[in-house]
Amino acid sequence: MNVNDLKGKKVTVMGLGLHGGGVGTVRFLSSLGASVIVTDMKSKEELAPSLEKLKGVKNVTYVFNQHRPEDFTKVDMVVKTPPAPWDNKYIKLALDKNIPVEVDSSLFFKLCKNEIIGVTGTKGKTTTATLIYEILKSSGRNAIKVGIGQTSVLDKLNDLKKDTIVVFELSSWRLSALGRYKLSPHVAVVTNLYPDHLNYYKSMNEYIADKKYICLNQKSKNICVLNAGNSEFNDWDDEVKSTIIRFSQEKIGYSPAAYIDEGSIYVNDGVDEKKVMSLSEIKLRGEHNVSNILAAVAAIRSLGLAISEIKKGIVNFKGIEHRLELVREFEEVKYYNDTAATTPESAISGINSFSEPIVWIGGGSDKNLDMSGLAETVLEKVKCAILLKGAGTDKLLSAIEKIGGDTGNFPIVDSMEEAVKLAHEKTERGDVVLLSPGAASFGLFLNEFDRGNKFKEAVKALK
Repeated sequence: MNVNDLKGKKVTVMGLGLHGGGVGTVRFLSSLGASVIVTDMKSKEELAPSLEKLKGVKNVTYVFNQHRPEDFTKVDMVVKTPPAPWDNKYIKLALDKNIPVEVDSSLFFKLCKNEIIGVTGTKGKTTTATLIYEILKSSGRNAIKVGIGQTSVLDKLNDLKKDTIVVFELSSWRLSALGRYKLSPHVAVVTNLYPDHLNYYKSMNEYIADKKYICLNQKSKNICVLNAGNSEFNDWDDEVKSTIIRFSQEKIGYSPAAYIDEGSIYVNDGVDEKKVMSLSEIKLRGEHNVSNILAAVAAIRSLGLAISEIKKGIVNFKGIEHRLELVREFEEVKYYNDTAATTPESAISGINSFSEPIVWIGGGSDKNLDMSGLAETVLEKVKCAILLKGAGTDKLLSAIEKIGGDTGNFPIVDSMEEAVKLAHEKTERGDVVLLSPGAASFGLFLNEFDRGNKFKEAVKALK
């Protein structure tokens, strides 16, 4: 596909949203001279932050509070929001009329001529992708972030130079589109796989099938980085045609690999084993972040960067917003924002990152995930808990009661301001207040980033 193929075309963008992806798609299509219809079930008022970013963008028609059939049957292309399922009735209308349906990721891959490093996984993909980008930048390479956190996608095509390396964070939804068009990045990184989005997928196997598209259509000369400590990858070797590099927190006796041995990170390319750095030099909290670093090291080393360049980028990396982010120390209590922990496993990792007493803010809406492991961790590791109202919270409380826990002292609140106020009242000097919900944010918040921002506002308001 060529960008000129979109000039003068009538394109429906299904879902403007509030994360930035829809905004980037509209900007890009308009810049090419396409006539854009934006349709969203949300109201104009709800979409105000995104609409503000599109002020002055031409050739755009907005349809709020509904989807009209004609916007899916009388256009040249539909670009759907990644979370909308392929069996959505409006998407099916378009497909039945042989109208091409894309996601921002599939369009980007079709139009991009540059090398792409794709990163996915249930946990850690944002941190790993950001770290890869930072290492590339600190080594003097021309790199660009695409789809990482709230970074948009399609409008980044305008910023590419011949030597630009693209670092693209890929959700299972964006990968589903790549699978339909048999596309994969040049370097694929999968941090781990755990149950997630089971309110969307019918089974874990369906979820994994979409994740696997990150490497299924790679060529033999491409690279696939996989977690040796995650059993879900055990049977991937037979399907993956590219070169597999494993990473592990234990020494790997074969190559190519990145691993830990005697408190240091090593890489083995089949010829030499080389030390990258000592674990004591890492600034990030949490064992899970060590795995993220290993995944980044494996990917970056495959591009030929020197050990010194890789080490420099890691040493200078202090983490990213919304992931074990230190917001403030107030009255000798540290407040951490880990709102991106939207699964029980990620909340467990967040809690296990601290040896200090924890006042935990958790819970929220349900993604049809098993809460039993989180229930055990909360009872074992958390000094006290404040829970955000939602079906996920109800499920967590049931899981705690099933293992004999007392939920009588677990207050449930319906605002972040109240949660932070209660947490502050329960702290003593030396404690940590940790927002690491283990559940989705919908119901009380616009999204997990809104949840994190409201936490930060409430913490900074403490007096």
